[in-house]
Amino acid sequence: MSKYDFLLNQLNPKQDPLSYAFAMQKAASSVGFDWPDIKGVIAKIHEELDELKHEITHGNDQERLQDELGDLLFACCNLARHLNVIPTEALSGTNQKFYRRFNYVETRVVAAEKNFSDFSLKELDSFWDEAKLLETLDGNETI
Repeated sequence: MSKYDFLLNQLNPKQDPLSYAFAMQKAASSVGFDWPDIKGVIAKIHEELDELKHEITHGNDQERLQDELGDLLFACCNLARHLNVIPTEALSGTNQKFYRRFNYVETRVVAAEKNFSDFSLKELDSFWDEAKLLETLDGNETI
């Protein structure tokens, strides 16, 4: 019996999960196991989102919810690969954007000498929209 070096066994499973998902998908793609175009990837994301919505509505089993959310994240990672976007960098950028915008919201709350609970979600969301607008005007971000 010959010793076969399985493709995915050649990858480092100890890297962060997002990078590992990206690496597995890239490896599988290298041997032709991939969607022929981005339409298939987007359809898969819709399918996984529908399955997650079904579990949210009809299931509420935490293990199933985690499984379905993981499938959705995996499919989104595949979309990143098809778009030539490194998913960890995309998420890092979004984390920084959230940080800036939330800090703006918090600054508005503190400047009013109030607590978050003193504002409605609609009011807090309007502060968020202000932060987005300011970033756009400053040329730092697109909406």
